[in-house]
Amino acid sequence: MTSTWYDSIVCTVTDQASYMVIEYLKIRVSPELRETFIQKDAEIWTSMLARCPGFISKEVWIEPETPTEVILIIRWTSREQWKAVPQEQLEGTQLHAVRPRVWQSVSDDSGE
Repeated sequence: MTSTWYDSIVCTVTDQASYMVIEYLKIRVSPELRETFIQKDAEIWTSMLARCPGFISKEVWIEPETPTEVILIIRWTSREQWKAVPQEQLEGTQLHAVRPRVWQSVSDDSGE
């Protein structure tokens, strides 16, 4: 089964007239699936987010000494636009992303 975990932090960067939101996600993946995860994340999540109003950019960070973690940094114009992404769209994208089983557990020996 899927054994994904992530930590999430949201920061607000304030300017006199406006602010942006920076979403920080730390995701655990099997080391042998890390590159596949990064590729599928770009194909599925980044392409969906890029069509959302308020989306600015997304970066993927990897730590060579921690092959089980991928850090995603996502920038939004405002909290309102970040939160305006419909829940149904997020859930549908998540189902599509999980279907290939990219986040398979290291201990999952079922081979499914």
